[in-house]
Amino acid sequence: MNPLPALAVVVALTAAPVARAIEEPRYAVEQQLDAVEVRAYAPYVVAEVVVPGPAEDAGNQGFRILAAYIFGKNKGERKIAMTAPVTQTAAPVKIEMTAPVVQTAADGGFAVRFMMPSGFTLDTLPEPIDPAIRLKTEAGGRFAVIRYSGFWSQANYDRHLQALREAIEAAGLHSTGAPIWARFDPPWTPWFMRRNEIWLRLS
Repeated sequence: MNPLPALAVVVALTAAPVARAIEEPRYAVEQQLDAVEVRAYAPYVVAEVVVPGPAEDAGNQGFRILAAYIFGKNKGERKIAMTAPVTQTAAPVKIEMTAPVVQTAADGGFAVRFMMPSGFTLDTLPEPIDPAIRLKTEAGGRFAVIRYSGFWSQANYDRHLQALREAIEAAGLHSTGAPIWARFDPPWTPWFMRRNEIWLRLS
């Protein structure tokens, strides 16, 4: 069975010190198992869209829809500028890019998610214009995570997923649900500099 339809994609642009830091979900490392970390993630708010497969194309499809939302395709918040005179108008709100974007298998397609900046809540996020986009809270929880570089290939993914499963089995831990594949760099990043991760939720 091809694991890609069961996987999740976290796409985005890391908090590495490039032009500017990119916010990521907050977590604490609870345990180190050689190359694997056990992390406790705090809850966070996401924008989600469900897109049809195939799985290899779902990430790009969802990314385009959600990127339009955060770059201004939304109903926006009413802002008041401290000027004279003071005016008030509805305007699209541009939301800062964060990592990650998540894709998981869903009924009728794949759920692709962008994490929203921590300064926003479900009540303060601008309403999407696209009715396919849902705003929701991810519960967080404990995950076993393996980090690796290299090409976004099936073979590279399979090799590291197997290593991740073997590490948690050796530690007496148990996973639940589908794997989450995290890509933290744009496609033009050289393959040897890419940050990729696979997350397995721990039961």
